[in-house]
Amino acid sequence: MFTKDMKESKQEEIIMNGVEPSALEAMVNFAYSGELDITIDNVQSLLVCSNFLQLAAVKDACCDFLTDRLEPNNCIGIYKFAQTLMCSSLLEASAKFLQKQFTEISFTEEFMALSHTELREILKRDEISVPGEELVFEALIRWVNNDLEERTHFLPELLSWVRLPLIRPQILRDKVGTNELVLQCHKCRDLVDEARDFHLLPERRNQLPNNRSKRRLCKDDLGYIYAVGGLTRSGQSLVSVELYDPATDCWKEVKPMTTPRSRVGVTVLNGKLYAVGGYDGQSRLNTVEVFDPIANEWWDVKAMNHKRSALGVTALGGRVYACGGYDGDSSLSSVECYDPETNRWYVVSDMTKCRSAAGVALLNNEIFVVGGHDGLQIFNSVECFNQFTGRWTAVPSMLSKRCRLGVTAYNSKLYVCGGYNGSKFLNTMEVFDPYTNKWSYTAPMSCRRSRVALVVNGGKLYAVGGYDGLSNLNTVEMYDPKTDKWTFVSPMKYHEGGVGVGVIPHV
Repeated sequence: MFTKDMKESKQEEIIMNGVEPSALEAMVNFAYSGELDITIDNVQSLLVCSNFLQLAAVKDACCDFLTDRLEPNNCIGIYKFAQTLMCSSLLEASAKFLQKQFTEISFTEEFMALSHTELREILKRDEISVPGEELVFEALIRWVNNDLEERTHFLPELLSWVRLPLIRPQILRDKVGTNELVLQCHKCRDLVDEARDFHLLPERRNQLPNNRSKRRLCKDDLGYIYAVGGLTRSGQSLVSVELYDPATDCWKEVKPMTTPRSRVGVTVLNGKLYAVGGYDGQSRLNTVEVFDPIANEWWDVKAMNHKRSALGVTALGGRVYACGGYDGDSSLSSVECYDPETNRWYVVSDMTKCRSAAGVALLNNEIFVVGGHDGLQIFNSVECFNQFTGRWTAVPSMLSKRCRLGVTAYNSKLYVCGGYNGSKFLNTMEVFDPYTNKWSYTAPMSCRRSRVALVVNGGKLYAVGGYDGLSNLNTVEMYDPKTDKWTFVSPMKYHEGGVGVGVIPHV
């Protein structure tokens, strides 16, 4: 401003609007001494001043100071402040705090002072962490009751962003359906009726708007890990399903599938578990079945266009993608996607290679397919699919070639573990950082695991089952990315390797 060819460099007096004199003085002293005393009384003025003067070091220090002092009664104010000054790190931290502490924050004065547009943007978020959706409904009703005269007419619009179908039927009947504000509004009653139909008529669930039936999922929240299908010790395909609760470190059996499936592709979409393709002990499958944990039921949906076992499956943009696999004759390069709204499978661009027993995961809204084999050679190559361009592009290859590996994404990085490289079974894990465009090794697992499933839950990675070259494994290891350490958790009770795995939030 003062040294370049800008108008301020030629002025004797410059007006700095919004900058407090004490903050500017502190900035000048900091420039000479390198020291700055940040307190709860001066942090906002220092942040405004450092943002104006583009002093990144001071701005970052102020953001860290406020992040460390986030509380339910100040979170929304700090979030708005960070928005105004475009402080990305503070904005992200306060948004995460708001999402994780939503219930407690919903009782604060700051929450009650939100405008209806600000509240709508919060209610729309998938990442809100609540034990039950009824808590979101109750927060909305408290907000309306805080200023009935001005806010009642906003209720129908805002209630449409509460995911009423996800509320348990008894609570829906006793608390939501009997609420006075709801009873007085025709549009609100229609929304409650729609939610009741969700429970009474499960075959019509695909007709509901996605914004009202999609489960919220905070990435760091604990969910249930479902282990699906797989093999017995004698090599028979299984129908059994069990779930693991990290809070209790226990596995328990849940309702089995209708069809035995090993080498099955598993993913989760809108809170439902999809078991795609696989091998039933006699033939490769193109059939697909879906599990709803609320109804505790499996049902069949439209079959794929191709039979596939040892395939990779993931969910993107409200659709389920099935990549590659083996059809009984050869490895496949073909890809297809399932749309639950139309109950149809659609053809997608082929991968650049035929890949069976590859790993598939979603990273930064792109589908990554990792390793695998084509029947002749095992790959270390990686490719990714962009749904908007419809194209597959090459990604830097892994450090090791692998098939029958586990793969998942966490914190904007891609993790792969275990597998088979053609001569030995692997216990190594490596991670791909798309920002550096490089792979690096992490700490290895305790066991060698081929046919392993890898999944993220509550900020930890779980390597489930596998085959060590001698026997199928029911053991499970948990990896902490913060400490780079593996620890054992409780083993599966009903499976021994080769399972498909998905995570569904608590219901």
